[in-house]
Amino acid sequence: MKPTLYHCRNARSFRPLWAMEELGLDYELINLPFPPRVHHKPYLDINPLGTIPFFTDGQTKMTESTGICEYLGRKHGPTELVVGPDEPDFGAYLNWMYFSDATLTFPQTLVLRYEMLEPKNRRQPQVSDDYRMWFAGRLTAVERRLEHAMWLVGDRFTMADIAIGYAILLASVLPPLEPCITPTCKSYLERLRERPAFKRAQQKQKDTPIAV
Repeated sequence: MKPTLYHCRNARSFRPLWAMEELGLDYELINLPFPPRVHHKPYLDINPLGTIPFFTDGQTKMTESTGICEYLGRKHGPTELVVGPDEPDFGAYLNWMYFSDATLTFPQTLVLRYEMLEPKNRRQPQVSDDYRMWFAGRLTAVERRLEHAMWLVGDRFTMADIAIGYAILLASVLPPLEPCITPTCKSYLERLRERPAFKRAQQKQKDTPIAV
């Protein structure tokens, strides 16, 4: 059976979608309306959490976008996209993988919810402002790392760049967060956008019909 990814356009599931394109895998993409727990109720029978992504590969079932990327690299490798424990940057690689969601994407979701998605009477400007500042502050770690480097670890493009790059990509399309992106991070994002696999993943999510 093909690996299968349940996805919403430009959601965190873009990480494993991009990773599969980098690996050249044959997979099935199921595009859902966002958020699927509201707009596609049958999805709750597949993933009771109602969250995106949901990924299957045989008996394997996963819901965490960076974990799926790591799984893909190790299961379908060997690949230079993964940094191994025998390499000096192994610890830094793992740190960036966890940092991407726990530290960067987490505040983004709160800004998105409380400034853009909630009905106007439920929006919380103070929450949005606080977590915008959180995101901007944490992004300085990425800025400092990239001031004198093309990629985050191992002197090459890796899954860590997919994980962190997605967070910057998301910020670039959210008006409240776009001003937080520094010139160094903007240049990094442009390098990522030029990768053929990134372009294929963008086209794939655009061309795949949304389930009704």
